[in-house]
Amino acid sequence: MSLIAKFASVGGATAASRFLGFVREAMIGAALGAGPVADAFYAAFAFPNLFRRLFAEGAFNSAFVPLFARKVEQSGLESAKRFAEEVMAVLILALGVLTVLAIIFMPGLVATVVAPKFADTPDKFNQTVELTRIMFPYLMAMSLMAMLSGIMNSFRKYFLAALAPVLLNVTMIAVLWVAMRRGLSQDEVGVWLAWGVTVSGLLQLGVLIYAVLKEKFLPGFRAPKLTPEVKRLLVLMGPALLTGGVVQINLMIGRIIASGQDGAIALLNYADRINQLPLGIIGIAIGVVLLPELARALGAGRTDEAAHLQNRSLEFGLGITVPAAIALIVMPVPIVNILYERGAFTAETTAMTASALAAFAAGLPAYVLIKVFQPAFFAREDMKRPLYFSVAGVVANIALSFALFPSLGHVGIALATAISAWLQVALLIIALAAKSMFRPSAVTLRRLVMVAVSGTIMGGLLVGAQMALPGWFASPSTLVRVATTLGSIAVAGLAYLALALLTGALDRNELKGALRRRRGQAEASTPGA
Repeated sequence: MSLIAKFASVGGATAASRFLGFVREAMIGAALGAGPVADAFYAAFAFPNLFRRLFAEGAFNSAFVPLFARKVEQSGLESAKRFAEEVMAVLILALGVLTVLAIIFMPGLVATVVAPKFADTPDKFNQTVELTRIMFPYLMAMSLMAMLSGIMNSFRKYFLAALAPVLLNVTMIAVLWVAMRRGLSQDEVGVWLAWGVTVSGLLQLGVLIYAVLKEKFLPGFRAPKLTPEVKRLLVLMGPALLTGGVVQINLMIGRIIASGQDGAIALLNYADRINQLPLGIIGIAIGVVLLPELARALGAGRTDEAAHLQNRSLEFGLGITVPAAIALIVMPVPIVNILYERGAFTAETTAMTASALAAFAAGLPAYVLIKVFQPAFFAREDMKRPLYFSVAGVVANIALSFALFPSLGHVGIALATAISAWLQVALLIIALAAKSMFRPSAVTLRRLVMVAVSGTIMGGLLVGAQMALPGWFASPSTLVRVATTLGSIAVAGLAYLALALLTGALDRNELKGALRRRRGQAEASTPGA
């Protein structure tokens, strides 16, 4: 399977999760709007989610996958399984202690980290404490799931691990549907949603247990022990705590500052949910596939293959992300309108969410570039330099958030997040060039220029559509607004694709090969085929 086909496999599963995420967010918006319960729920959910990103998907995965992949490549499956068992024993102990302490000291954590300014509103503060306590065990389930996902990814089995997060959205949609049918109050809906998050974590963990059982590789239980290899993992995890989760740290900092503006946390969350769609499909697909592929290539001494993997990842990432970013920047209001504006989500809420969305989208290519460049360090077990760059990004984000928030409000926080991401990309590129760890080929550079040209033309088409059809975009008919927005995006997107293929910005042979493989898989799975 080619690299693009692997990206497509993970991206397809992630797309399903992100689509259901929109359904979930639209239902939450209709039920809670941008009121105090929505603020409390999103602040509470962000806290265990932050730890999940830092410890599970960030630090732990960045350190575990290269070590495990090299074990598989160099020492065989038995040695890799023993290493996984040693790691799992320590992970379960550490997560259990962390969960118990967090639940006990949650009021202090909410007052200092989660949403300090909620203390001015006792009801909202108390509700945030309650919801965070309910959801915090989600961290333990998701961290164990991340380890099992890392094992599956190292075996080059990507799809099921990428599909499991769909269960979070399915569970929350089901909870919302039942809660709204029963006419529950907003406070009760918040509690139901919190329990839905925790239950979904157990369901996702169950899916990954099934996946590794199917591969006959489920790690057994051992007494926790700090073996030399586990210590090596912990040493690598330390710097990666900030490196792997810098985007989430920046978002958390933004939420802390935003807690001083009523509704700002919910507005940022609604905007970020849309921004996360292309980032999730492309950025996560690249991060999931590229790290184990690079680790195995470098572990076997195949440096030319490693360079090829990075070039193709760079082309694919920007080839898909640049047009998505342009669309979100150029027409955020129509997009937010058709996705969210109903029930408690008013036209005013749409305008404020759209402003934040455009600011977030300005950093969208940078977030994907980070996913492309960081694995070059992680696969070589170099965690320190990405750490320094992440710290620089966090410091810049804090400074810019405080500087922009007084004048721009929640939009300033989104803009600060985007600028800090670009700073991190610049530092990564400089470090890679200095050590000759990655140099884009002439073909890659030419393709990226053509991506920029094709994207600019696409943006012009979207601007022209809004100028030519203002009444259609603002029509009282939902059907007309949806058709106009989606039609404009489809026409501009097809124009971009045609230009990208004609100019060679996208690799036609790679795309044809991926489509042929997907068509062949679909035919093979059809009964009677």
